[in-house]
Amino acid sequence: MTQSPLNVDLAEVLATTHLRVPDPHSEIPRSHAPVSSIQPSSTARKTTVGFISLGCPKNLVDSEVMMGVLNHAGAQITTNPANADILVVNTCAFIESAKQESVDTILEMAQHKISGRAKKLIVAGCLVERYRIEIMRNIPEVDAVVGTDELEQILAAAGIKPTPKIHEPSPFTILTSINVVAAATNFDGTLLPAPPSDVAASDVPTRAMSATQASLAARPEGNLRETQGRFARADWDGAVADIPHYLYNDTTPRLRSTPSSSAYIKIAEGCDHPCTFCVIPNIRGKFRSRRFESVIAEAENLVAQGVMEITLIGQDTTCYGEDFGLRDGLALLLDRLATIPGVRWLRFLYAYPNKVTTRLLETMARHDNICKYLDVPLQHASASVLKRMKRGANGDIFLRMIEKARLIVPGITLRTSFVVGFPGETEDDFNSLCNFVEAARFDWLGVFGYSDEEGAGAFNLAEKVPARTIESRRKRLMKLQNAISLRGKENWVGQTFDLLVEGESKETPLLWEGRAAMHAPQIDGTVYINDFGPHESLEPNIYYRCEITEAHPYDVVGRIVS
Repeated sequence: MTQSPLNVDLAEVLATTHLRVPDPHSEIPRSHAPVSSIQPSSTARKTTVGFISLGCPKNLVDSEVMMGVLNHAGAQITTNPANADILVVNTCAFIESAKQESVDTILEMAQHKISGRAKKLIVAGCLVERYRIEIMRNIPEVDAVVGTDELEQILAAAGIKPTPKIHEPSPFTILTSINVVAAATNFDGTLLPAPPSDVAASDVPTRAMSATQASLAARPEGNLRETQGRFARADWDGAVADIPHYLYNDTTPRLRSTPSSSAYIKIAEGCDHPCTFCVIPNIRGKFRSRRFESVIAEAENLVAQGVMEITLIGQDTTCYGEDFGLRDGLALLLDRLATIPGVRWLRFLYAYPNKVTTRLLETMARHDNICKYLDVPLQHASASVLKRMKRGANGDIFLRMIEKARLIVPGITLRTSFVVGFPGETEDDFNSLCNFVEAARFDWLGVFGYSDEEGAGAFNLAEKVPARTIESRRKRLMKLQNAISLRGKENWVGQTFDLLVEGESKETPLLWEGRAAMHAPQIDGTVYINDFGPHESLEPNIYYRCEITEAHPYDVVGRIVS
């Protein structure tokens, strides 16, 4: 069996980290800062839990669910790891750099247990799905692990007794850094209580099926690919064999860590696509949609709490509803969500190229409150590379899709991402990608160097591209996109947009910052505000009209006009 790269990382890092005396004045790096805070609601001593959430917005929602379950049971959430009785690190394991960040963060939090207040360290998320046994074996400070299928078991891991169910419906708990607007929640999940001290760990089930896991449907493609071994973990030493099935719903407690005006809704989990560079299907399981009415109910609850911007997320939101037999399920869902009073901005992440249908585009065009924004990761444009990726299509097909999107949805903002250095990628393949990017003129673009992931189909492919070549190609493509992006942003100068002001700039107190409808949260560039116009001051999480006055490749400068 292949040795896990995590073993090597842990062996190297643990040799020095466990003996290092932490600096009591050090701060948590911004890349893995705690996701939220809560003010004490009484003088009674509560168990305090510190959360660190890594990775994508989908992982952030998982953290919010776990925080909600803990808060519902009486725990208090803190932003400061030094003040926590229990620390939870929700990890990412998408590519090698994400795994390394996760390991580094776990070891950093372990120092709070060695020399600080923390009595327990829990590791959750994707890294657990990949390296469950190895984490427990190699990091003795870790007391428990919680996979992506076991969010409701965070109570058992923390040793906190669940609160009895409350049978009166109410919205989610809202969590902000200033105050807490709390309400009872109706939680219809099954929680696994902490085992008694005389029960052996081997007698506790590895996964506990919750009410939200029962009788899940599946896409025909998912069933087919399961028979082909797409979700298999046989070669993953340290992982359990069964894949996740969990889905939260509108009655699951959640503590939101996003600004008060914005929220994510995860409408689906897992992925059935056969992409050979990706291990997400192995980690997250088969594609499964949340029930239509559950998504609507969650959106209505969020709007009732003051949320005006809703971002739908999933590994592939454009497959939404196919496991229920729905055609154009995402378009149907958007149609309904757009009619909820109070929803000002509605968008979705992420789209699969051949699922961007005419009906979906027409739905986007029809509703003023659906952001004219399409994030469709294309991964490459060379037909031969896309074939080896098991993605299919080619640059010409993609250009026709882009032309259609711009025709049906005038002014649409397009975002994509590419992988460079995939095994077998030639200089001609890369030049084909560059020519495509020049022709497509994307508003936002991300480039990732290929990461060789054990368990992915591409792991065993020959003709690996040298790391130096991968990085060189990544830089060349980003340089090309910088010029394209600058030309596009210069066209914004003189135009006015609705702007969601987020607050004082992280760069300097002399500027404030915000986002327009063409900016997805935490992904795209920033609008820096250097002129408040008719206002003495601005309020965060409020919409203003803004005129763009200056353009840069990714960020722009604007002034408030009303």
